[in-house]
Amino acid sequence: QGQLEESGGGLVQPGGSLRLSCKRPRIITSTFSGSAINWYRQAPGKQRELVAGITSGGTTTYADSVKGRFTISKDYNKKMTYLQMNSLTPEDTAVYICNHNTQFGDNYWGQGTQVTVSS
Repeated sequence: QGQLEESGGGLVQPGGSLRLSCKRPRIITSTFSGSAINWYRQAPGKQRELVAGITSGGTTTYADSVKGRFTISKDYNKKMTYLQMNSLTPEDTAVYICNHNTQFGDNYWGQGTQVTVSS
């Protein structure tokens, strides 16, 4: 746990937006490029849910509940991954957790960043 660094969470009103960031310190460019990166979320009393993922080739997938509202992206220059979240609702309230699966079979997790959507 804690091998990745997430940031960008916070309190936002319904309908608002947040951008989450995920970084793995000291990752080299080739490993970053070859990694599949996912964002999960976990709300109190609920199972961890895969929210969005991006493959090494750039193919993206999304949970049905966030399609059209969330966008996952990779910045190869900065070696950062982002989750842009728009039109947030209270149902999006959760701890958002970043995950890297490298081309070498390594699996890294962050500790998560809290997102709270409330008026």
